[in-house]
Amino acid sequence: QEEKLWDAVKTSAMVLGTGLLIFTAFVNSASWYVQKIWETSGNFWQTAWLNLYNLFEGKEWSLFLFGAALVPALAFWCFNGILMVADVTGKPTFITRYRIQLGKNDPVDTKKLRQAIYTALFNQFFISLPMLVPMFHVMKWWGNTFSKELPTFQWFLVELSIFTVTEEILFYYSHRLVHLPLLYKHIHKKHHEWTAPIGVVSIYAHPLEHILSNTLPVMTGPMIMGSHIVSIAAWFSLALVTTSISHCGYHLPFLPSPEFHDFHHLKFNQCYGVLGVLDYLHGTDTVFRQTKAYERHRVLLSLTPLSESIPETPKRAE
Repeated sequence: QEEKLWDAVKTSAMVLGTGLLIFTAFVNSASWYVQKIWETSGNFWQTAWLNLYNLFEGKEWSLFLFGAALVPALAFWCFNGILMVADVTGKPTFITRYRIQLGKNDPVDTKKLRQAIYTALFNQFFISLPMLVPMFHVMKWWGNTFSKELPTFQWFLVELSIFTVTEEILFYYSHRLVHLPLLYKHIHKKHHEWTAPIGVVSIYAHPLEHILSNTLPVMTGPMIMGSHIVSIAAWFSLALVTTSISHCGYHLPFLPSPEFHDFHHLKFNQCYGVLGVLDYLHGTDTVFRQTKAYERHRVLLSLTPLSESIPETPKRAE
């Protein structure tokens, strides 16, 4: 069993490493044209950053809190605020008609929702925020985080690819870890109280899980790369909004598909990762691949809900 696991880990590392190299090569070629557009507006962004830097009078800790805490928190709560209105009121129907688990959270239990909000705020203020202190010192050690010169667009894309792969590896294995019976009972079960999740549930978790699975996988990439605070702010905001989409319970047009993680909440023992690469390599998506949810697991490019165009197969009468 240990040999199989080790072989799977080595295969995973090889596939992810190869994928990273291919993705980086693609970025270097495909982003050339985008880089030209970026350069035309580069003076604007550079000037905006210098104005912000001067506004904070170069106080790096204040700048770090603004970029790594305030901006991502605003992105998270603004996005989830819209979703919560739909969850509670059932309006606008433009959102609610795209519900994945039909009949669930229609409307959401407001008592459970309040509990989820309180827990999410606790995790943000008393777990994530203190964890920024050691991260700040790591970034200071690199010496590039508060540079007056912004990173190039191409370099940010390379960083983004590394952040994504790092998060996938750390989240997948830490997530599998908290699904071990003992840890699940005392830690991860809290998150799975929601078999039909909503956006704010993305950080509704036991404090230990919030450290191990929610925060460290996202923080590690920037610490490895010594990233600029602007890159950190963009990545943290993107990570929080993306995980909110994965938990939101709605398969909305033109947004990433949440079917994969929604299925994990429904079945518990499938779809542990973010991208799905490690799930494929470890065989933890085999049941998911046999379902209608797998057929719906794609970006919706029309306004017709996938629950209508690819409905569940009617159950046979017994």
